[in-house]
Order: sequence, then C-alpha cells, then structure tokens
Amino acid sequence: MSGPSSYDTTTPDRIQESFLRLHPLAAALASAVLLTPPVHAAPLTDDPAGYVNPFVGTAPGGVDFGHGGGGGNTFPGASAPLGGIQWSPDTVTHQHGGYAYPDNRIRGFSLTHISGAGCSDYGNIPFMPLMGRPDLDPAARFATFSHANEQASPGSYGVHLDNGIHTEIAVTRRSGVARFTYPADGTERAALTVDAARAFNSATGKITIGSRTLSGHTDSGGFCGKSNRYRLYFHAVFDRPFGTAEPLDGKSSGAYVAFAPGTRTVTARVGISFVSADSARANARVEQKNRSFDAVRRSTRDLWNTWLGRIAVRGGTEEQRRIFYTALYHSLLHPSILSDADGRYPGMDGRVHRTRSGHAQYADFSGWDVYRSQVQLLALLAPREASDIAQSILEQGRQAGYFDRWTVANGGTGVMVGDPLPAIAASVHAFGATDFDAKSLLRRALAGRHDSKQRPGHKQYDRLGYVPTATKGVWGSASTTLEYAVADAALARLAGRLGETDAEAMLTRAAGNWRSLFNPATGYLQPRAADGSRPSFTPAQRAEYVEGDAAQYTWMVPHDLPALFAAMGGDAAVTARLDAFFTRLNAGPDEPYAYLGNEPSFGTPWAYDSAGRPDRAQDTVRRVLTSLYADRPDGLVGNDDLGAMSSWAVWAALGMYPHIPGSPQLALASPLFPAVTVHRGNGVTFTLLAPRASATASHVRSLTLDGRPADTAFLPDTFPATGGVLRYELEDPPAASSDD
Repeated sequence: MSGPSSYDTTTPDRIQESFLRLHPLAAALASAVLLTPPVHAAPLTDDPAGYVNPFVGTAPGGVDFGHGGGGGNTFPGASAPLGGIQWSPDTVTHQHGGYAYPDNRIRGFSLTHISGAGCSDYGNIPFMPLMGRPDLDPAARFATFSHANEQASPGSYGVHLDNGIHTEIAVTRRSGVARFTYPADGTERAALTVDAARAFNSATGKITIGSRTLSGHTDSGGFCGKSNRYRLYFHAVFDRPFGTAEPLDGKSSGAYVAFAPGTRTVTARVGISFVSADSARANARVEQKNRSFDAVRRSTRDLWNTWLGRIAVRGGTEEQRRIFYTALYHSLLHPSILSDADGRYPGMDGRVHRTRSGHAQYADFSGWDVYRSQVQLLALLAPREASDIAQSILEQGRQAGYFDRWTVANGGTGVMVGDPLPAIAASVHAFGATDFDAKSLLRRALAGRHDSKQRPGHKQYDRLGYVPTATKGVWGSASTTLEYAVADAALARLAGRLGETDAEAMLTRAAGNWRSLFNPATGYLQPRAADGSRPSFTPAQRAEYVEGDAAQYTWMVPHDLPALFAAMGGDAAVTARLDAFFTRLNAGPDEPYAYLGNEPSFGTPWAYDSAGRPDRAQDTVRRVLTSLYADRPDGLVGNDDLGAMSSWAVWAALGMYPHIPGSPQLALASPLFPAVTVHRGNGVTFTLLAPRASATASHVRSLTLDGRPADTAFLPDTFPATGGVLRYELEDPPAASSDD
C-alpha cells in the first residue's frame, strides 16, 4: 500500500521564516497551509486513510508471554469509525481477531470482530463464496489466497482467491455490501454459504431462506470462557435470485445458495442488528440508500478521512506517517455502536431500550485496557461520540445494577480487575466530553464501590486500605488495590468538577490506599495479608499481580507520583531506578523491567516528568515508539486491546500523554513530526511546531506555549480545552545521558 506522494520543497528555510514571523495564534490557523518542514517533508494530505495499513497486528510481533499470543490480534477487514459491523476474512488458523497473517486459507468472511483482544468472541455469520457444493467437496469450505492479491483500507477489503473468485467488501456503521465476482470459465455454478451456527466461540442460529434473501439470527458468547451471551440478527438481500437454495448440511442454521449458470457477479447487501431481523434490514436500507458498492466504499473512506484528518501531521518519513495513521485508525475502531439507526438497542437487562434522539449506545468496553489512554484520545478528537460512550456506560450500570469491567454487546464478562468503566467516564469528562448525565454516573459509581460484583474485596479495601491476599473472588490482590485507588482518584476529580466536595474528599482519601502496600524496607508496593503481614517477596514475582510483576506495578500510582517518589527516596533515587527499569522495554511479566507490550507499564515512561527529568522521558518514549511499533503485519508486540496499545503510539508521536485517569493534564516528551495540527471536533485546535524534529532529535532545548516559555514536563490542565501553539526547539540527545 502506498500513501499520498511527497512533493518538492526546494525553499523550506524561506517559507519557514515567513511562517515564524506570524503571531503565534495566527500561525496556528495558518500552519496547515504555510509551514514547510525540512526537505524530507510531505504535504498535508486530504487522504490520511491512504497511510493506513490494516494488516499491522495480524502476525505475531513479539514473545508470547501468555497474554493473547504475542501479537496485535487485529483484523484487516472493513469497518467504519466506532462501527457495529466489522466484515472481515477469517483464516483457518485462528487468532483472536480472526485473521492469522501467516495462513493462506480463508474459511469465511464473518460480520463481527473485536480488534486486538486477548480472547475470542464474535466472528458471527461467515459468508463464503465458492464454486460447487461443500457437501460434495469439503475442500470448497475454504480457499487459498496470496497476500499479493489482497487490498485492505479503512472501510473496505478485497481479495482475489486462488480459485478465481474475487471478493470485495465495503461497510457503513451497521451494514455492509459485498461484491462477489466468479470466474468466467468456471465449470461449477457460482454459489456461497452463510452459517449462523459458526462463530469464534460456540454458536447456534437460524436462517430463513427467501427467493433472494437470507435472514436470521445467531446466539453466541463465551468471551475468555465466561458466560456472556448475545443474539445478533442479520438480513441479506442479493441482486440476483437463487437458482438453488437449501439448508447448509441439512440444518436450518445455515444456507447454501447457488445462482443461475453463467452468473459472474453477485452483490449482497447485509444489515445487522442486536434487536431484530427487521431492524437489520432497516439499518441497511437507511445507511446504504441503495447506493452502488463503489459509492458505499467512497462514502466510508471519506468518513475515515474526516476522523483521521483530525490529526494532520506534516513531515517525517513515509514509514513514520504510516505507523502513525495506522495506530490512529486502530484507536478509532472501538467501542462499537450497538444501537440501531432508530436508536433501539438491547440493554444489559435484556430489554429493548431507545437512546436519546441523535445519540447512540455503544458496546464492547475493554475497560482495563482502554481507560489508560484510548478513551482520552477519543474524547480529544470526537467529544460528541465520547459523551455518548460515557452515557452508554451509565446505561449499562443502570440496567445491570453494577458496572462490569469488560462488556461484549449487551452483556458483562467480569474479565480483568479494577473498576475501569467509571474511570473511563471520568476521563472523557475531563477532556471535554461532558454531554452525559455525569452526576448520575458519579452516584452510581459511588454505590458500586460497595458492590461485590463491581468491586470484589471492597469491604477489606475500605476497612484495611488494601485488598489482602487470599480474598475470595479477587485476582491479584496488589494489582486490584492499585486499580481501585486509580479509579477512586479519577472519580475524585470528576466529583470535584461537579462540585461534590464531600465525595471528592472521601475519594481522594481512598485514592491514597496505595500507601498501605508500600514497604519502606524494600521500596516496592507489596501484597499484604489480612493481618497486616507481608508474604515473602521478590521484585519479579507475579503472585498477587495481574499480567505483570511487582517491579512493574510499583510505578502504577499515576495520580500521586510525587508522594510515591518521596517515599522511594527522592527524585535522584527514582531516576536511577527508572533508568534500570528501562534497560529492557518489553521484558514480559517475569522480569523486573518494563513490559510495554501490555498495559500496566504504559504510563511509566512518562513518570520521569514527575521526577524532574523530562529529558529521560523524551529519550525513553522515543525509544519505545521507534523500536516496538512498525509498519508490518508483525508491527505490534502485544495485544492491541481495542486500540489501547495503538493509542499509546499516537500520544507518543504527539509527545504528550494523559498520565492521570480522570485528569486533563498531559505529561510531555517530544513530538516526532515537524508539525501537527489537532482539530478537536468541537472547534478547538492546537498546533505542535518542531522544525528540527526527526527520528533522533528527541531532546527539548526549549518550549513555548503561545509564544511564552512553557514547562517541558507538563502542560497546563486547561490546554485540552483551550488549545494553542506549542513551539519546540529540539536537538539530538547527547551520546551518553548525564545523571546530573
């Protein structure tokens, strides 16, 4: 795949000087047109989708540490931003996104996928074009292909199979259109199968066959071996009548259809719904409006360009731009829209509800993963949709009676630990996505702190200040304690913004519960038993920690790092520990070093800012970004987790990070690109100017905000709301960083 072409910049210095003579605020408005970085630059593009490589993350990119296969677990198929349908190929060799890049066999094109999870779910209702009958020729149930004959881009996917069948797919938010082109010289009739009893987990279903329609539902679930269940409906209309139509394998859950002899091209329009088959049909009709395949594909690509274009980067290399826009693309796939075009959706209580007019209900919340940086990025770029996401969280809590940690469709799974969904709502509120009932959410979150389904071990946490070892129903007592403290800190900030001072004070006290785990004798946050004793301990132990070890979790106090660092012996001691910690960037969960292929270490590179060493943050963030992310199928070293890992890369390329959940404060490193303009989606714009930016120039010599000297460690809390122009003077780091 190729991105937009570069153009000649023969006089960059003259244009740069002219640009910099402008008033800083005027420069912010003019930067998209006037700024010309050094000669390796490319122009701003109206087609950022051209830089996206959807195959990134479909092959193992790192060591499998037991947390989802050592790869991104993404899928290459077609989806709209926050779309409810993800129509994508599934290979015979399974990985959790459905598509394993090393395999050259496709067994179907299913309608739903989750991008980057460490467990499987969805993969519902695969369509498989074929020649002949699968009951007579089992080999027809899959087809081989070459990656050279695949095309994937935001909103569409296509592949020319080795059997001569060409499959093309394009989607809207709740529907898709597929065009199947069969070989002209085929001796067998053009056909396809649709199977409602096939998904990534066990499934049952039913299909009703019409003269040129297929309609039905599938029942599936079982994410990470849990008991969640959902029902998905679909309705498909073909542009040609069936010559043959019968149950697949004699079962009403599947269909085999064949078309008249000589048929070359068949188009299928498919709608999905979690409410009814009639709603699925209506979703397709409303969103597609009977437009051609090419018109649907162009429309969704245009939509993607609108979303991706909210961050306009200038300069850098072709590879850097591709890594950046691919990461941004993956960050904007989820959560998935659940409600129909008419606003109806199935609630967590099993009943059908309707959203407010003009709003949407969202599903698929990978809470433990995305609360750290993905939802803040979403709120930054799409505050209207992020507000609906927060309202969706509130509705889930109302309907279920508690906030689950990891939800799929309209059901909870209880996967992972902590209390992340209220923290998500607090974070998007902090970044200006405030069009939701925040006071009701806070009240329900406060009640949920005393619900054992929402917070296992809450009684001990409130009484002792920590969750002790051997607490029933708790996975990783130390990690759970820290997660609860982070959630309480996020809710405290939300309460403060809402004027709920009593709640703010109580939650702020609870956010300090990390202190109960700190052991002055070792300088680590260690598990404790109910009687206060500390079990035997090593920094590399995984016991009582979740997908990580003590050395990694000891830094997970993002809301109170100055106090943690004081307890550790001060900034100089902390800097030395961080330097040792980052001698390895992705060591896995059994070594006392960073594990940046997984979420608990995400905020740690930015901890240098709180220790007074932003230069170290600049070095470390750049080293992580350039060594752990690549423009290849194996370009992710860990699960993308619905955009969590990709969002980290986006923030790192911008040189800033939302290091405190529930807070708008951005910790700083340095930008990768010479110029970036961020359009927030609510009229606010901010611009980053770093004329000397390059892969190696990561050190910030000076920084101004709107022409005035600025702190190189943190931006003012008001920055996301007000915007402005950040001007960096960058330089290469010294050959060996000083400890001074």
